[in-house]
Amino acid sequence: ASLALTLALGTPLAYVLARARFPGHGVIDAVVDLPIVVPPAVAGLALLFVFGKFGIAAPALDALHVRIAFTTFAVVLAQLFVGAPFYVRAARAGFGAVDRVYEEASATLGMGPLRTFVRVTVPLAFPALAGGAVLAWARALGEFGATIMFAGNLQGVTQTLPLAVYLGLESGDLDLAGALSVVLVTIALAVVALTRVLERRHA
Repeated sequence: ASLALTLALGTPLAYVLARARFPGHGVIDAVVDLPIVVPPAVAGLALLFVFGKFGIAAPALDALHVRIAFTTFAVVLAQLFVGAPFYVRAARAGFGAVDRVYEEASATLGMGPLRTFVRVTVPLAFPALAGGAVLAWARALGEFGATIMFAGNLQGVTQTLPLAVYLGLESGDLDLAGALSVVLVTIALAVVALTRVLERRHA
């Protein structure tokens, strides 16, 4: 779910950042990159300040009878917050590398902006988009700090693989923690291999 939101929100944002110049462009660019350098625990605390019981958005959420913190959706938001910047950065670079002459040629052939984007721009930038998506997914999968701060560690509700490893260590179940760690390392190796393949295709 977090990857789907990352693609849906990050793709148009990355395209705008790559192609448009407007007041506040640099600020938005910096804000997008901010979660990469902010400690995960601080990211989780920031999400609590916005979406928590006493957060900035609490009155609006209460009016809608919606609770976000310490729910499954909180996990999605935490993963989106920490993972999306990796996709946006890669997609921004990919869109920026697309020669506009192809888009201009598409326009002269009668294609509208949306069709040109879908059928010309995205395919040309696809290796960068795919690489960014893989990195965002991997970062979201390995997220710990923001998740435990904002969503908790509720088994069957908000518990992720890293949180299960932590719980296994805390409870003394080293076999469980070790097995889950092997799974995470295997996934990490697969992600690294896949990104290398995509980078070679993009080169």
